[in-house]
Amino acid sequence: MAMIKLLSMDKRTFYLNPDLIYRIEETPDTIITLTNGRTLVVENSAASIVELIIEYRKKTYQDILGLTSEQEKRG
Repeated sequence: MAMIKLLSMDKRTFYLNPDLIYRIEETPDTIITLTNGRTLVVENSAASIVELIIEYRKKTYQDILGLTSEQEKRG
C-alpha cells in the first residue's frame, strides 16, 4: 500500500500518501500541511506519523530492491 493510516479528529480512519506531506506541526493538535497547502488535523502525534513514514519508506525500498527483513539486517 502506498499510503499511511491516520486517525481524524472525529475518530475516522483514513489513508494519506506521505509524499504529499509538506510539514507536520503540534499546536497542541497535530496539523499536517500538504504540498498543495491544504491542512489536516489528526489524532496521531507528529512522532507517530514520522514513524509511520519511516516504516512506509523502509517497506517501499525493500520491495524495490527485493530484500527481505533478514537480508536487510545482514547488510
